[in-house]
Amino acid sequence: MTSKSFIRLGIALFCIVLAGCERQVSFSADVRPILDNYCISCHSGSGEGEAASGFAVDDYDSVMQGTKFGQVVVPGSSMSSSLYLVVTERVDPKIHMPPHHDESLAEGRGFALSRTNIETIGTWIDQGAKNN
Repeated sequence: MTSKSFIRLGIALFCIVLAGCERQVSFSADVRPILDNYCISCHSGSGEGEAASGFAVDDYDSVMQGTKFGQVVVPGSSMSSSLYLVVTERVDPKIHMPPHHDESLAEGRGFALSRTNIETIGTWIDQGAKNN
C-alpha cells in the first residue's frame, strides 16, 4: 500500500469516527428549555398559539401530538417537520415562530431563536425526536 493510500484510509476512518461521535440531543435537557423560554407562553393552557392551532409544548407528548392540523415533528426528518420549518423561517413570515414580525416586536414579544437553538431542535428531530 502506498503512502497516499494510507492517508486516504486514515481520512476515511477519521470521517467515519467523527460522524459516529455526534452528541445525542436530549428533549428534556436541550429542547425542553428552548420551548419553555420561547414557546410555552403562547403554546400552553389558554395561550393564543394553543387556542389558534391546538399546539401545546407542555411536555414531550404534547409536542409529538402536534396541532389540530396534524403532526409538527416527523422523527428523523427536520425538513419534513413544520416545527423546524417555522423556527427556521422557511414558511410565510406571518407564521414564523416565535412571532417576530414588526407587530409582535412592537408589542415586546417574539424574538427569533438563535442559530444554536434552531440547530438543537433540528438535530433532535433528525436524531429521531426521542423522549430522552
